[in-house]
Amino acid sequence: MADSGILMKKLFWAVVVLCFFIANHSNAQEEAGVSGRPALVPAMFVFGDSLIDNGNNNNLASFAKANYFPYGIDFRGGPTGRFSNGYTMVDTVAILLGLPLIPPFSEAQTSGDRMRYGVNFASAAAGILDNTGANFNFENSLDQLSSLLGAGDLSQGIAKSIFFIGMGSNDYLNNYLMPNYDTKNHYNAQQYADLLTRQYTQQLTRLYNLGARKFAIAGLGVMGCIPSMLAQSANGACSDAVNELVRPFNTNTKMMVNRLNANLPGARFTFIDIGNTFQDLLLNPGSYGFTVVNRGCCGLGRNRGQVTCLPMQPPCPDRSRYVFWDAYHPTEAVNVLLGKKAFSGGSEAAFPFNIQQLANM
Repeated sequence: MADSGILMKKLFWAVVVLCFFIANHSNAQEEAGVSGRPALVPAMFVFGDSLIDNGNNNNLASFAKANYFPYGIDFRGGPTGRFSNGYTMVDTVAILLGLPLIPPFSEAQTSGDRMRYGVNFASAAAGILDNTGANFNFENSLDQLSSLLGAGDLSQGIAKSIFFIGMGSNDYLNNYLMPNYDTKNHYNAQQYADLLTRQYTQQLTRLYNLGARKFAIAGLGVMGCIPSMLAQSANGACSDAVNELVRPFNTNTKMMVNRLNANLPGARFTFIDIGNTFQDLLLNPGSYGFTVVNRGCCGLGRNRGQVTCLPMQPPCPDRSRYVFWDAYHPTEAVNVLLGKKAFSGGSEAAFPFNIQQLANM
């Protein structure tokens, strides 16, 4: 968990950003359009883990970092802290919304003007549970944010913005599945999913109470098929046990979205079905233009998944053909696909509406 000084600094800048946003939200949408059209929303705020982290761990005392080559090899300017060769999923969503790329909170001191279009608070190793996130704890940060954001006008100002939240993968990879955690001795798969979504519901409700109204909640992917899991199999096959372990979380999260829509007046929650999209991608890679689904583009050992991408390690040359970038994360090509599906896909990709529809509500 991050120390209180880091958290307070982070949350102080969240307040600065939101206040700045309130002062400018009347013309932010007209100015933000990066695709030649007005932005669909004034801003986007992001909470999550390494799948959508864009540099918040760079200056933290953490091994969970990606601010070195070859990470960012296809991103303009090189490595930024994104756990990808290029864009993340939320980068794609921001562009499709007509917004600039959403900066990490860690840039607030040097580029405050950019913050009026939103902030990315995602941090590698973050989790829903208190004992999962080593660097950024969603629950504790909400405790602080709740005490700092008491003004009603702030709530009104952020109501039109998108809140993209993608949490939960580390509650499995860095908690339930870790041999040094005894979580698995206390919960079966369904009980653990119930625990996670109870906590998640409380956290999202608190964001609602702070003024958020438009939520895109990303489910988990096919975690049993990531290179790290493939490398643990004698025959390099997906772990059915891990996929079955995670399945109840996605089911619960979809039901949670329905309950929140029914119980929170004025709220619009949608579930981004990463698992369904990823399953189709792995079953039909050729239809999406991919040829390599069983190993990382950068990594060492079996399936290039035993050791994740190391500094200065040469990656694969044909990155657009790979589904996985390293032991845990997808390539930019997959992130762009996921972002487009979330933005304008049908009910198989986003339910009950996609992000484009959410933005226009």
